[in-house]
Amino acid sequence: MEEVVVSMQHVSKSFPGVKALDDVQLTLRKGEVMALLGENGAGKSTLVKILSGVYKRDEGSLTILGNEVDKDFNTKKAVEAGVAIIHQELNMCQHLTVAENIFLGRELVVGGRLNNREMKKRAKQQLGELGIDNLDPDTTMSELPVGRQQMVEISKALMLNANILVMDEPSSSLSNAEVEELFRIINRLKSEGKAIVYISHRLQELKHIVDRVTIMRDGKFITDGKFEDFSMDQLIANMVGREITNQFPRDVVPRGKKVFEVKNLNAGRMVQNISFEAYAGEVVGLAGLVGAGRTETSRAIFGVDQKESGQIFVDGKEVSIKRPVDAINAGIVLVPEDRKRDGLCTLLSIGDNIALPNLDTICKGGFLGKINKKVENEMIEKGKALLTIKMSGPEVDAGTLSGGNQQKVVVAKWLAQDARVVIFDEPTRGIDVAAKVEIYQIINQLKKQGVAVIIISSEMPEVMGISDRILVMCEGRLTGEVSADEATEQSVLTLAVKFKDKIEDTTVEM
Repeated sequence: MEEVVVSMQHVSKSFPGVKALDDVQLTLRKGEVMALLGENGAGKSTLVKILSGVYKRDEGSLTILGNEVDKDFNTKKAVEAGVAIIHQELNMCQHLTVAENIFLGRELVVGGRLNNREMKKRAKQQLGELGIDNLDPDTTMSELPVGRQQMVEISKALMLNANILVMDEPSSSLSNAEVEELFRIINRLKSEGKAIVYISHRLQELKHIVDRVTIMRDGKFITDGKFEDFSMDQLIANMVGREITNQFPRDVVPRGKKVFEVKNLNAGRMVQNISFEAYAGEVVGLAGLVGAGRTETSRAIFGVDQKESGQIFVDGKEVSIKRPVDAINAGIVLVPEDRKRDGLCTLLSIGDNIALPNLDTICKGGFLGKINKKVENEMIEKGKALLTIKMSGPEVDAGTLSGGNQQKVVVAKWLAQDARVVIFDEPTRGIDVAAKVEIYQIINQLKKQGVAVIIISSEMPEVMGISDRILVMCEGRLTGEVSADEATEQSVLTLAVKFKDKIEDTTVEM
């Protein structure tokens, strides 16, 4: 049996009104990938923040490489002990180069000046050791795709001599090719004896890299063991405390009248001549590979990006949308892909986030009038009850919530709008299995209310499981449509690469 590099025993941690961890244990061995699993709010983030010195434990012991650390353990001591976290939201300075990010905070200085040449040389060497020596250290971070930025973050950790890596949802924003590259690097790090804690809600991907699992629920340790000893159903049952028999509940609702129509929409290279319809009581899935133009289409519809031409109709009436407020007034709302950047004010409370886009409803005398606290509280309580948002109170900052509960707050603020069209862009990214099912049930409720729902998802099983009809995009254009009953992964993927194939064929002929 490999050497134990991390041992956390009987760890507890409380915050005002909440016991985040209650007698939790975790063991990590050299050269293994251990999946840390649990619903949003299970305590995973709190546990790894104690391991990385961000939080101090109230009770219990923490041993790293055989050395028990005291309760004054902090982030500096964690780095010195060889612990590094690769966060879901990458902590990179986008305006700096790859080399500058890798050496940020510990720059090499000679004679009072930065030794840029040596930093570039060492950065190049470290990237090469990861098998990505084709990445130029002089490249500005903002020019890199998310997958490559992640590799830079890993390189930075390894330059700090990290032997224990915590990866928090590392694949949630990656393309299939980028995920494959990430897994290659993880397996390489395993072979070098690095120990990795891997947090992910994408359970299907675990079989490619994971050796053991530790499962948490409601701040408690539930079980651990070899990954191969658990079936997928057993993993889910341990995470949520009950068996989930249907991961993609889709209620069949009679299709009603046409609610929404887009005609010949154009908005740059990624939105070219898009036309489609959506009816009351149906979910229209928008599928395609990364870069197909799905998100760009939703942003053009919602008025975030200006359209060059095209028409948009709601209930048969053409609407003019030049900015998001025009879309909202027309009955169109968007639950955005990046909930923290575009969907929430994380420094405001849950209540304020729900109230913010509804001020015209909750203010006496219109938008600039006095807030009607009764109406506001009723709206917040309705959202809390409908979406089962876990919170000690509506005054809690939205930024402190788990990913699943943050997504519910984003949905709650729009449900109060009585919208006719709801667009969900990657609605379940980074949230757990049980929270996903709750989001799907909300979508089913909207269908029954006669709302037209459009869902964008990069997860093929999800878009096939929850949609009634699937539109497929490639290179900024619609390439086809399939019904949910007839859709297969092969048929959707064939349409998703339709224009790419044509480009490749043309290249070959030339």
